[in-house]
Amino acid sequence: MSRKILISVLVIIAAAIIFLFVKEKNSGLRQQVCVKNTCFNAEIAKNYFERGRGLMFRKSLAEKSGMLFVFEKSGFYPFWMKNTLIALDMIWISEDKKVVFIYKNAQPCVSGAICENINPQASASYVLEINAGEADKEGISIGDSVSFNPAP
Repeated sequence: MSRKILISVLVIIAAAIIFLFVKEKNSGLRQQVCVKNTCFNAEIAKNYFERGRGLMFRKSLAEKSGMLFVFEKSGFYPFWMKNTLIALDMIWISEDKKVVFIYKNAQPCVSGAICENINPQASASYVLEINAGEADKEGISIGDSVSFNPAP
C-alpha cells in the first residue's frame, strides 16, 4: 500500500513540474508590434490573469519594449496603474489594426490611493503599453496603422 502511495505522489509531483515548465515556457511570449516605422518588442498578455497582472511591479521597461494586451473581442477596455511602478503610454488598437486612442504619461498609482480607470474613447481589440514619452518620441498618433509579427 505505501508503495502505491509513493508512486502516486511521485506521479503528481512529476505532473506539477511538467505543468509549471510548460506554463513558464508559454509565458512571456513576445512579438513585434510595429506602429508607423517603429517596432516594439512586446510581451503578450492573452488571458485574464496575464492581462490582470500586466506590467505590475516592474521597476523598468527597456526602450522600444512593451506589453501587448490581446482581447477576445473588440470592446471598451479601461486600464489602471495599480501596483505599476513606471510611467506608461497606452495605445488602444482596433480590430482592423489602427490606433484608436492614446493615453500618454500614465503615472503610477500611489500605494493606498484610489487608482482611477483610464477609459478609452474608442472600441479596441488590443492595447500596447510602452514607456511614457515613446508615443510622442516616435510620432504615434490616432489613425496610424499597426502590424504584428507574428500575428497574436
